[in-house]
Amino acid sequence: MLNIHAVNRVELDRQHLADVDLIVAVGGDGTVLSAAHFLDHGTIPLLGINSDPISEEDKLVKKKKGDERRSHGALCALTALDMKEKIPQILYGGGKLSTRARIQCVVKSTFSETRLVPALNDLLIANPSPAAVSRFRMGWLKEVDMEPRSPLRDGGGGGLTPAGRLASSLSEPQILPRSQYGTITRFGGKPYDVQNSMNVWSSGMWVSTGTGASAAMAAAGGEPMEVNSSDLQYLIREHMIENSPNKEEVKDLDNGLLHKNQHLHLRWNSQKGRIFIDGSHLMHNLELGDEILIDSQVPPLALYSRD
Repeated sequence: MLNIHAVNRVELDRQHLADVDLIVAVGGDGTVLSAAHFLDHGTIPLLGINSDPISEEDKLVKKKKGDERRSHGALCALTALDMKEKIPQILYGGGKLSTRARIQCVVKSTFSETRLVPALNDLLIANPSPAAVSRFRMGWLKEVDMEPRSPLRDGGGGGLTPAGRLASSLSEPQILPRSQYGTITRFGGKPYDVQNSMNVWSSGMWVSTGTGASAAMAAAGGEPMEVNSSDLQYLIREHMIENSPNKEEVKDLDNGLLHKNQHLHLRWNSQKGRIFIDGSHLMHNLELGDEILIDSQVPPLALYSRD
C-alpha cells in the first residue's frame, strides 16, 4: 500500500520524515532546496517536480524560450507535463538517482558553536548591507594531532590505561611549540592549525557545490563544475587588492576549489555579517570575531535528476 502525506512547504518539519521512503517537492528549485535542508543524513531520496514549466505552446504564443517569473526547474527531474507518466516508473525502481555534494558550515561564537543546515547550492557570506565592506581573514585548516602531556600507557605500549586516561583528562592542555604551529583553533573539540591565511576586504564570498556552480557562482565569474563533483568552489567578490604588495599572488587566491578533505576557515572581522544558505530565505547572523569552518564533510543528498 502506498501512503501519501501532503505538507505545505512552510509547515515541513523533521517530524514529517518518520517512516518516509521518498520526499516529493512540488513547486520549483526553491521548494527543492527547502526540502533538502531537512534531509541532513542523506538517507531519504528527494524528487523535484516543476509545477509550472514552460510548455511548447507557451514558446509559440509568447515568442520566447524563457520566462524570468518562472522557476528554471534545474533541480527538478519531472514537470507537471510528464509526472503522470514518470512517477510510476520511479516508484517501481526507475529514474536516475544521483548523489550531490553539499556544504557543511559551522559557526563558532564566543559561547556557542552552531552547525548550519547543509547547503545544496551555495552559501553567500557577506555584510548585511550590500554597500558595506566585508572584512574577514581567510585560511585553511589542518587537523593537529595532540598527544597527552603525561601518558600512562599499558605495558604493551598500546592505548592509555584507565589511570592514564584519568590523569590525561586532569592534566593541563599541551602547549604546542610556536615553531611548529601558528594559530590554533578548535571546532567540535578538535584542534586545527590555521595555515596560509590572509586578510580580505571585499563584498563577501560565494561558496558553491557542483550543483550550484551554474547559478550565482557562474554569474559572479566562477568556473563551471560537474554537478556530481565532490569538490566545492569559493569566490571572493570584488576583492580590494589595490594596496597589496603582491597583487597577482593575492588575485590568484580569489577563486579556487576546496577538495573533499580540505577545510576553509574564516574569521569575521566586521561588526556584523550574515550567511545566506541557498538563497535569501534562510540565514545566520555573524558578529565580530566569529569563526567559520566550511567543508563538504556532510552526507551527500540523494536527488533524482533528469534522464
